[in-house]
Amino acid sequence: MIESALAQGEGLTPRPTDLRRVGIDPDAWYPVASSRSVPRNKVFAAAFAGERIAVYRGATGAVHALEDRCAHRQVPLSMGVVEGDTLRCCYHAWAYRGNGRISQIPYLSKGVARPPRGVRAYPTREAHGMVFVFPGDPEKAAATPMPDLPQSRAHTHRTMRFSRTVRCHYSFMHENLLDMNHQFLHRGVLGKIHPELLGYESGPRFVEARYLFTPGGGRKDRGAGLLSAEGIGNRTSSDVLTVRTEYPYQTLELIPEGADEPAFSLWVAYVPVDAGQRVNHVHGLLMIQKPRFAGALTLAWPLIRRFTERVFAEDRMAVEAEQRAWDEQGEDRNQEIFPVILDLRKVLRTNGVPLRENVGLCGAATIAGVATPS
Repeated sequence: MIESALAQGEGLTPRPTDLRRVGIDPDAWYPVASSRSVPRNKVFAAAFAGERIAVYRGATGAVHALEDRCAHRQVPLSMGVVEGDTLRCCYHAWAYRGNGRISQIPYLSKGVARPPRGVRAYPTREAHGMVFVFPGDPEKAAATPMPDLPQSRAHTHRTMRFSRTVRCHYSFMHENLLDMNHQFLHRGVLGKIHPELLGYESGPRFVEARYLFTPGGGRKDRGAGLLSAEGIGNRTSSDVLTVRTEYPYQTLELIPEGADEPAFSLWVAYVPVDAGQRVNHVHGLLMIQKPRFAGALTLAWPLIRRFTERVFAEDRMAVEAEQRAWDEQGEDRNQEIFPVILDLRKVLRTNGVPLRENVGLCGAATIAGVATPS
């Protein structure tokens, strides 16, 4: 604050808000679980930015999401039991409807009114094999669009789902994917790749960059060739890679030279877990176009999975190192020069919200389990 005041006094531009202190906007649909992790009559413990959420599927198959604290003694409802379409707390058996209202207190005497408040209920939708919740203003939920991913349900594509926890602020993830100048990090997986920025556009809620990827030789993971439709052989032509942040989501498409359709598309959402938003859960869909002989993709699937895991592991190593540096220094000391990332930071700042006050670094200790891709 002192530096900012001095800068203003000298007629200089004040330093922008540290992006790592900006929270993600809750007024959007966020995936918090895969559909298969919430079977009928079961409860799943999820979280969004420090808010614990109990997601359960009732007897009718409908999915509900409630604040994960019983209104009685604050015991997690995710430890409870599903009965029909209600969720019963494991402690004193208070039961809740999907709208969060108390439906029964077993030992309540006749003539005694129930407590006036139940628990918060979150608007919930299911799509693309995932359960989405709307953690912001529920009045905005109906008018807020869900991600439109036609390829995820098209018979022409096969989808690989990812669910991973990464110990960093969600903004590091956006920067990592949008800035393809970091391909040196993946030299042992992709070989020598020369990314060239063809151009980029930006607006109030988006940044989109197009890169030309030119192979430069060297050994690479076989799954990389299969994923980019190169086949088993070593192709030397270039691919065009388009990466877009459309707040709050991110997409990537790769179009091989001479092709009209992308060989694969990636959609990802970064969902903060803890109140300090130093940990995020990555939910991703990799949609791969089926070749003429569909069986070939089935055979290649394990190799493609291994390749994506290797790339993600290297990216996670890098962004978590960035977060550790921020934690140690107490501020963002990055010296960024890439215009694409500078514009991205503006988008993330202007569309984000202030983090809650008095959120310490210990908030990052709350972390969800690491799942495996499907």
